[in-house]
Order: sequence, then C-alpha cells, then structure tokens
Amino acid sequence: MSVTGATLVIGATGTTGSRTATGLITAGHRVRAASRRAARLPGAEPVRFDWYDPATFGDALAGAERLYLVPPVGDPDPAAVMLPFLRRARAAGVQRAVLLSSSAIPEGGPGVGAVHQALRGLFGQWAVLRPSWFMQNFTGAHLHARSIREDGVILTATGAGRVAFVDADDIAAVAVRTLTDDRAPNADLLLTGPEALSYDDIATIVTETLARPVVHRQLTYEQMRDRLTAQMPQEFAAMLAGMDHAIAQGAEDRTTDTVQRVTGRPPRGFRVFAERELTRGQADGRAHDSRAV
Repeated sequence: MSVTGATLVIGATGTTGSRTATGLITAGHRVRAASRRAARLPGAEPVRFDWYDPATFGDALAGAERLYLVPPVGDPDPAAVMLPFLRRARAAGVQRAVLLSSSAIPEGGPGVGAVHQALRGLFGQWAVLRPSWFMQNFTGAHLHARSIREDGVILTATGAGRVAFVDADDIAAVAVRTLTDDRAPNADLLLTGPEALSYDDIATIVTETLARPVVHRQLTYEQMRDRLTAQMPQEFAAMLAGMDHAIAQGAEDRTTDTVQRVTGRPPRGFRVFAERELTRGQADGRAHDSRAV
C-alpha cells in the first residue's frame, strides 16, 4: 500500500490504541491520535474525537487514509454510533479500516459483531482483530487487578475453562502490520497467546510473581452479572457474564498462530508478561480501553 495520508487512531490513549500509535510512529507513519480530550502523544497530531459527538468527526477525518477503530467502551450497541462515522469516513476517502473486536464475538454477533459484519461492505481494504482476553486485564484499573490488590482474589464465572490470554503489545504489533502492509488481510484475525490457561493457573502464576497468595474464586453467572452491573450498564454486564459462562463451556480453549504469522515473532506467554509487567501494573493503577477482551 502506498501510504500518503495519515492513520487516524481512535482510542489513542487506551491499551491497544496507544501501542498501535506508537508502533506506527516508530515505523515512520503519520498518526492522528484521537481521544475525547485530544491528549498529546509524542510524534502524533492530537485530535479531539467523541463517538457520541458527530461534530468531532469531520476534523478527525481530515487527511486520514487509514483507521484504527476501538469501539466505545461499555456500549451494548456500538453499531448505532460507529456505522454513521464509518460511512462518513468512506465518503471522506479513507481506504483501509482495522477494527478491534473480540475472540468471543463472531461476525454478526452482539455488540461490535454488527460493525464487523458491515465493515467489508464499507471499505475495500479492511481487517477485524479478534483478540482473546488481554493480559493487561490483570494490571491497572481493571476489576481483576483491583480485586488482586485489595483482596488477593480473582473472581470469575469461568469455572475450569481456559483462555489463551494475549499481550496488548502483540495485538498492537498485528494492528500496525494490518494497517500498513501493502495488502490488507480483508479478513478477521483471531489473536491468542501461546497457551490456554485457566484462572486457577493464572492465580498460581500471579501468586508466584507477587510473592503473596492470590486465589481464583468461582462465581455463578448470576453472581458475576450482578457484580458487573454495579460497574456498568446492566445489558453490557449480562453480556460479559455470558462470556465468562462461555469460557466455562470451553469456548476460548484454543490457540492460533496469527501473531507469529503476521508479525514474524511468537506471542508472549503469560508468565513472561507477569514477570515484566504485573508488579508495575499492580502499583500504578493505569486505565485502559477494553474489558470485552
């Protein structure tokens, strides 16, 4: 792909957005870093963008050739706000769009699955990234990180189900390639780490890393839904609790070679991630752009 315009990175202050923007800048690409407060990112042009304020769309799209799309967090129907923006982006000359979705949400599924389904008809060059659950969910401001810090416990409704947790650095590395390679994937890419682990396994690794006891406590679907409802809209909480239930049924017990195939290097494992990030992440309480993954 001949890159002449900029890449508009939506959610540029979040977990994957910030890493994707940095990776693009490092590779010499122009980046417009979009966030609600037009936060500054070294090497990028800050632009104000709010999914719920169409008045911000035009300025954000000015000069953009490619898009990295992080859906609005916590919205059970992101298509309602995303699709009008994407139609406007196409009319403005955007050629390629890369959407962050989730391994748990298929094309045409609930939430961002509707945006996934529409993307191929809106852009000739596109990709949907469907990562498994983020390793970063155990750091910063995430519910798991808080419960580990405060109570030494991880609460889920996943039972003994396993997840191939993936590092956000690996997600961003794939995002950079799908945004800048000469040929767009024109497909959805399922991204995982190298091994599937239960939350009991995660609790063991966290215990060893932090040198203090951390246990996995199993909740019912209803208990998990009610716990999440205290933090977010009820419909979204029910969807997330349902994802935990699906994990218990084996829905996420899989690994893929996508990170290796796209980036040329293997994905990082959870133990390596924990040794590198967990202590720091537990201390700093940083926020991030995702829960669904």
